[in-house]
Amino acid sequence: MRNAEWQCRRRSATDLPLPFRIRHSAFRIGWGAAVRLAPEGWPFILPGWALVLLGAWVARGSPWVWIPEGVLFLIALWLLIFFRDPVRVGPRGEQFVIAPADGKIVDVREVDEPMYLKTKATRISIFMSVFDVHVNRYPATGTVELVRYNKGRFLHAASDKASLDNEQASVGVRAARGPLLVRQIAGLIARRIVTDDTVGARATQGERLGMIRFGSRVDVFLPAPARPAVRVAVGDRVRAGASVLAEYGS
Repeated sequence: MRNAEWQCRRRSATDLPLPFRIRHSAFRIGWGAAVRLAPEGWPFILPGWALVLLGAWVARGSPWVWIPEGVLFLIALWLLIFFRDPVRVGPRGEQFVIAPADGKIVDVREVDEPMYLKTKATRISIFMSVFDVHVNRYPATGTVELVRYNKGRFLHAASDKASLDNEQASVGVRAARGPLLVRQIAGLIARRIVTDDTVGARATQGERLGMIRFGSRVDVFLPAPARPAVRVAVGDRVRAGASVLAEYGS
């Protein structure tokens, strides 16, 4: 069954948060629109655009420099795209499990989950390419009961072994319909997993959970005893904070 997804509504610049807030920041582009960026991006964005400006200054005296300058410009532009943090709206409520990441569903299967759920669970895996938004969001509202980071390898994030062997951070949330686990998994070129909250924090459905820098994967584990109906299939594309992964019955 194809996933249920809501379109993100347009918002004016005045609707967006002020620049440089704790969890995100915004800047204005030439025609007046506001683009919200994850704060983790600034250590990459600022040097990237500084190199573009330096390259443009150097290129004034040598036309051949415009070739690498063009490459630098594309990389700097991609950094803005990669670290964007768009406003997302969609279905909300305790009956829904919302996608925690943008990307493609690469696996839906039953597995054992001994860390937090301690039972069999449905695992839904989302692979994020380097062109997807990498800000992760909470799939349900509740209380954070587990935050655990494990060092590991950097295998291709779409492979099944990545869920077990790769560097990862697990976040367990006690929601109204029962517990669920979100696992942020590093990929081939991901080297930094950011998890915002600690144990005891309030998780709000659709709000920021953290971020993974560059290509990576996010798994959601739903316990078998209270398993909701899965609304996605392998090959579907989902959007964090907007797409429904699963739905509990009334």
